[in-house]
Amino acid sequence: MPNLAEQIREALSMFARNGIEAALIGGLAVVAHRVVRATKDVDFLIEAEAADKVHDALLDLGYQCLYRSEDAANYVRATEGLDLLYAHRPLARRLLAQASERDTPMGRMRIISVEGLIGFKLQGYVNDATRTRDLDDIRALLKVHRASLNMDELREYFALFNQPELLDELLG
Repeated sequence: MPNLAEQIREALSMFARNGIEAALIGGLAVVAHRVVRATKDVDFLIEAEAADKVHDALLDLGYQCLYRSEDAANYVRATEGLDLLYAHRPLARRLLAQASERDTPMGRMRIISVEGLIGFKLQGYVNDATRTRDLDDIRALLKVHRASLNMDELREYFALFNQPELLDELLG
């Protein structure tokens, strides 16, 4: 994990230099929310308006862009992966704005809420049902945080993706 730690430090520094709001999402956010799991890349949610600035900064840091759309981008540098999700819809903007700040060994960073993370994991799974790791992450997050979750917020996410019965099944 030393490579991931250094990669996160570098990304946080780049975001700070460029005045960009970013929040950790993906597998490392799952870990930050007390679920043990392995991951090999770093995922951030950033303001959609910062996409071009971050793209240029990542290229300057030696990353290669593998994919880029109005919603997301994937970068690689040697064995390091860095994925971005762009917050341009109101819900994603709210989740980014509400991300909690934490002091970590890699520096101060913002981390998406458990509910928001479950929502993004659900979106990934609904978009590609072969992404069973996302479903496993949802199960694990529900198990660890069930007593403290905002169930109304979760039900909204599952309804948004036409999956209310899946939430009932996961909670059952």
